[in-house]
Amino acid sequence: MFVYADNAATTCISQTALDAMMPYLTKQYGNPSSLYSFGQTAHEAIENARKTVASCIGAQPREIYFTSGGSEADNQAILSAAKIGARKGKRHLISTTFEHHAVLHTLKKLEKEGFDVTLLPVHEDGVVRVEDLEASVRDDTALVTVMFANNEIGTIQPVGEIGVFCRERSIPFHTDAVQAAGHMPIDVEAMKIDMLSLSGHKFHAPKGVGVLYVKKSVPLVNLIEGGGQERGKRAGTENVAGIVALAAALKESCDAMEGNTARILPMRDRLIAELGKIPHSVINGSMEKHVPGTVNICFEGLEGDGLLLMLDQNGICASSGSACNAGSIDPSHVLLAIGVPYELAHGSLRLSIGEYNTMEEIEHIIRVVPQIVETLRSKSPLWHAMESGQHPHLI
Repeated sequence: MFVYADNAATTCISQTALDAMMPYLTKQYGNPSSLYSFGQTAHEAIENARKTVASCIGAQPREIYFTSGGSEADNQAILSAAKIGARKGKRHLISTTFEHHAVLHTLKKLEKEGFDVTLLPVHEDGVVRVEDLEASVRDDTALVTVMFANNEIGTIQPVGEIGVFCRERSIPFHTDAVQAAGHMPIDVEAMKIDMLSLSGHKFHAPKGVGVLYVKKSVPLVNLIEGGGQERGKRAGTENVAGIVALAAALKESCDAMEGNTARILPMRDRLIAELGKIPHSVINGSMEKHVPGTVNICFEGLEGDGLLLMLDQNGICASSGSACNAGSIDPSHVLLAIGVPYELAHGSLRLSIGEYNTMEEIEHIIRVVPQIVETLRSKSPLWHAMESGQHPHLI
């Protein structure tokens, strides 16, 4: 049996998205910047997609900018706020310790340029506290950027509360909503969000296309120079097919959100209930404030890479953390941020399921994982040291 349980890394393209994009890969291939009708057909498709995306997140169409994905959107939002803030003498930026590296690496770059960065703790439950934000805000704070939902452990952050807090203090607020868009309700106006990033391939659109929402009153600095596309704020001939597919996939996911959540939750809860029975294992992050489909669990006394390889041999696709860090020998910065011990963080498993998964596939995972954990532990010197009392158990 083949089981794809890594939907937080990427999703398959839906038939709806594929059908929407195909005409713009074949017959309607005009350049949207061309004045003749063949090009204007493509331009109209982009503007219709802009309206669709805006309606899905409570925005206005002119506040939607199409990008190559979430990482580009994160970069443009953060660098824009930093540059605009610096003009006003504001060079302090606030984020959290477990953001996606598209955010953390951009902040590190800005630190080298003289900006001061504060990273808020996220606590053992994987949720940031607004009171920690309140204690960190300064007169020269130029931006607060806190992710909507964590990409590794799935915990949801109090985005609405943070948005209200920042709006009252006139501090721009950005959220990386890559793991939330299409899977949970988003209303940028009600949540007081100034900038928001999302990526199509997380909700059944193709890879290589994303969105940056920017509230109309918030200035935006160019990341890419060139032509006048995206109202002069993002140069480059538009990925028409990708943009159209993203809009179609997002609308489909938002329209089906309630039903999809009802389908996914029993499968997720079954995974948690059964895999949680494995001795010396722990589920990471609050399950109360959590996206529907993600389960992150650590198993003591083994390495995550070995676990993934053996799962692959049994037809199961999973991960030990962010897909962007595949191949890294370091444990997850997310798990370390919530206080998971270094040795235990090495033995993590992320299973992320979606509406296309079945309970039969979940039962296959439940049968296979305990066997693999037992096999790997039988070969682990660390596990034997723990079992013999030479090394204390961490769980």
